[in-house]
Amino acid sequence: MRVVRARNRWFRPAAPPMPAVAEIIREVRDGGDEAVLSLTERFDHAELGPEQLRVDAGELEAAVGILEPDVLAGLRTAITNVRSVARAQLPDEPVKVELPEGHSVEVVERPVQRAAVYVPSGRAPYPSTVVMGAVTARVAGVEQIVVCAPAGPAGRAQPVILAACVLCEVSEVYRMGGAQAIAALAYGTESVRPVDVIVGPGNPYVQEAKRQVAFTQVGIDGVAGPSELVVVATSGANPELVALDLIAQAEHGPDSPVWCLSPDDSVLDAVAAAIEARAYLPNAEAQLVQTDGVRAALELAEEIAPEHLELIGEEAEALAGRVRNAGCLFVGAGAATAFGDYVAGSNHVLPTGGAARFQSALSPATFRRRMARVSLPGEAPARLARAGAALARAEGFPVHAESMERRA
Repeated sequence: MRVVRARNRWFRPAAPPMPAVAEIIREVRDGGDEAVLSLTERFDHAELGPEQLRVDAGELEAAVGILEPDVLAGLRTAITNVRSVARAQLPDEPVKVELPEGHSVEVVERPVQRAAVYVPSGRAPYPSTVVMGAVTARVAGVEQIVVCAPAGPAGRAQPVILAACVLCEVSEVYRMGGAQAIAALAYGTESVRPVDVIVGPGNPYVQEAKRQVAFTQVGIDGVAGPSELVVVATSGANPELVALDLIAQAEHGPDSPVWCLSPDDSVLDAVAAAIEARAYLPNAEAQLVQTDGVRAALELAEEIAPEHLELIGEEAEALAGRVRNAGCLFVGAGAATAFGDYVAGSNHVLPTGGAARFQSALSPATFRRRMARVSLPGEAPARLARAGAALARAEGFPVHAESMERRA
């Protein structure tokens, strides 16, 4: 991993343009299964027949039996902890507001019926993403949970992903990936019924496809990826642990930016030495930035608004309560970002690219929608009609006004 030193500044790699994604979406929307299979052969180098697109129940169940015991135990730990944190985020009861005119407005939440989790499988399979998406959707009350992941060699689905799907009670699994998978989930094909929400990380093609189908066709969690980490380190931070965390997040790929911010030049020197001592990831890069104080370091971190933010060292950790812009915050030397990626219980589907300023982590709320229920009993219509009709006529809608006045 290369080390880049700077002072009071940072840069974020530019996202590549995706002009081909719209054409892929159009092909799938118009061509259905045939287009998905053709694109799967072109991009994933896997030849599938139409009957192979969906993984059958026998293949799913068999996958659990071949898991290594430690992997199975790890998945069960992740499932338990993610489920516990997700359940804690559900609202206890609908909110009902009694208003002075004698009527009420009740705000209720309802889950979407059908949701999909995209699971990357390019550099390696990601069963942890199955857990983060499917468990959270199930806790939210989603009835039908769909998972798709790119087909592996010879068109085989990754057994560890299939096993995770069984453990997480996934309804349907498809061996398809890339922008074509997003299009199939959004518009439907002969084999794939469309969904209401699509979530999950993925490469730039996947994320651009999510962006293009979002809101007009389906809901999405956001545009996630590539992964990123900022560490704010002050005196007392263990440079070996900081270096490990930076290298660990860079394992996601050379396009995953990582930063260490510190007012202490000796801390940055030690982190740089620890990185350079490990001959890992020659194509990756870590930006080490010296700031004019720990508060300046936090301000710079907030400007980046990273997916993951670690505060290590007594001075840095004392600022945890001030953090606003981060997908997930890790406080203290023991709280490695990697725990959040797998078993801590927090979700690893997080806003990236600065979106943590306005977007939240994947949660049950992603799969639920709020709906107001309005009741106007007794004299409430008469009490509201005059005010409402005046506003309607001011906006040029006389029939709106009459609709209210007739109930007065």
